[in-house]
Amino acid sequence: MVLPLLLAAMTVAAGTAQEAAPQPVQAGPEILQIHTVYLLPMANSFDQYLANHITRQGVLRVVADPAKADAILTDRIGKPFEKALEELYPQPKPEEAKPSKAEEEADRSPAGLDVRVVPDQRASSLGRGRGTVFLVARGSRHVVWSIYARPRRTVPDELDATARRVASELQKAIRQAAKPQR
Repeated sequence: MVLPLLLAAMTVAAGTAQEAAPQPVQAGPEILQIHTVYLLPMANSFDQYLANHITRQGVLRVVADPAKADAILTDRIGKPFEKALEELYPQPKPEEAKPSKAEEEADRSPAGLDVRVVPDQRASSLGRGRGTVFLVARGSRHVVWSIYARPRRTVPDELDATARRVASELQKAIRQAAKPQR
């Protein structure tokens, strides 16, 4: 009597575990708009290995001019990446309105010193992923695909093998996104 109940409980638990298992995340349709990619410098010159395999496998066209890129491949996002994007693709700044006389007076301290409050600069936890590669669409600045592929060692053969795997997974994601949805 106990054994059938135990087996039934294990079957229910296994079914629940299968249902809760994470499904592979598919790239959205935005990835299909990407045909050219610019690679930012990565740790251990991984960008060089990755450019080689993306080109050899015909996944995307790798460009040396960031102005010709539809997307950027990087191993970090957050403030350093935003700064690099701003340098590569400066956004036009809207005209800032000058503060009124009353606002200027309100900003002054009682001693007559001009003290301005600077917004907090939070440190991002989205810095270097140490093995994560992100494909960021240039126009929307959305991460449209990413993968965690950390080389076991930083020797050339291991970096090359990891880059081959990343390029293959990117190619699979593009093919999967191109398939008609059922």
